[in-house]
Amino acid sequence: MSRHLLSACAFALALFTAQAPAQEFGALARIDAEDSGIARGGDLTLEFALSQGVPWRAYTLTEPDRLILDFQEVDWTGLAAEAFASNHLASVRFGALQPGWSRFVAELAAPLAVRTAALEVDDATAAAILRVTLDRTDRADFDAAVGAVPSARWVLPEPALRAETTGVPDVLTVVLDPGHGGIDPGALRGGYRESDLVLQLARDVKEALLRAGGINVVMTREEDHFVSLEARVAIARRAGAHLFISLHADALEEGVAHGASVYMLSDTATDEATAALAERHDRSDLLAGVDLTGSDDEVAEILMDLARQDNGPRSHMLAKAMVRAIDDSVGEIHKRPLREAGFSVLKAADIPSVLVEVGFLSTDRDLENLQDPEWRAKMARGIRDGILAWSLADATIAPLRRK
Repeated sequence: MSRHLLSACAFALALFTAQAPAQEFGALARIDAEDSGIARGGDLTLEFALSQGVPWRAYTLTEPDRLILDFQEVDWTGLAAEAFASNHLASVRFGALQPGWSRFVAELAAPLAVRTAALEVDDATAAAILRVTLDRTDRADFDAAVGAVPSARWVLPEPALRAETTGVPDVLTVVLDPGHGGIDPGALRGGYRESDLVLQLARDVKEALLRAGGINVVMTREEDHFVSLEARVAIARRAGAHLFISLHADALEEGVAHGASVYMLSDTATDEATAALAERHDRSDLLAGVDLTGSDDEVAEILMDLARQDNGPRSHMLAKAMVRAIDDSVGEIHKRPLREAGFSVLKAADIPSVLVEVGFLSTDRDLENLQDPEWRAKMARGIRDGILAWSLADATIAPLRRK
């Protein structure tokens, strides 16, 4: 059986590498209670058998002395605290920390230092084992090694390290784009308008993102009014967006379709978009931080192509993360969930962008789902988890991308 070890940061990179297709990332890992508990090694070794690898981190805190393990995200069903019974531990507890995040806390009977912590992932099945080994230490060394109280929404490396060494911002700005609006209602069925339904969903997604912490959310429209396609992209650029998520719910005149799908800009559309945007007169709005006023079409196209070479894989990574997280949260998705198209709102050269077709008004079940607050909450959590997973992976590979 082939396995490899991943640190918390390294795992984020491996989540989306083409070389490891078996490691399909979902928003929720499940604990295998039978294979989790105290293991041999060091003064104390804890093992967590998971259905898949997830981003994680391990650290210690004082008052009282305790080991903290944070995960994104774990279903603890079936696990008993007794599995971790040890003379080294005074108590154990685990559960949900906040939507999208889980925590395991082991109160220590005496100071213990984390000697090793590694996630071992099976290449064939994507199942994983997190193994944390601790050794006895003295009070001074334990106190010197404790970690700061973390944010509920953590992204490795830590915010101070990100700002200094990776250029990744501490606050992620996400632009949510509810499709259509005003004189453009989008798809219609039985008195329901696509523009109204996706606006309500966008509000739910906004709330889920704000609760996660560390995220600034900008909406291209807050009410039922018309916003042109180019204006939507301009709003994202003025907001300094790190991500652009457009929400739609189409309808088919013929045939039946069900479930969500995620679109990214196709290669063909990318070439066409570059040429079309280069012909625009307002060149100061083509790339963030670059004023192309006075540049000819050829220079503008070259600079935008360079931006797309960096941005394209990031959009693809975002789309894959979104598909996996939505599937895990909602429990079902379109049979062909990952797609490419030439939608105008995806044509920003330097902002990772996806369009989420959350369902079809022409399908009874999808229309009912969009009216159901509980279903919308699941979809909002899926979109949130996809964004958070992408953010972690993107922060990890950012230094490599610039090299």
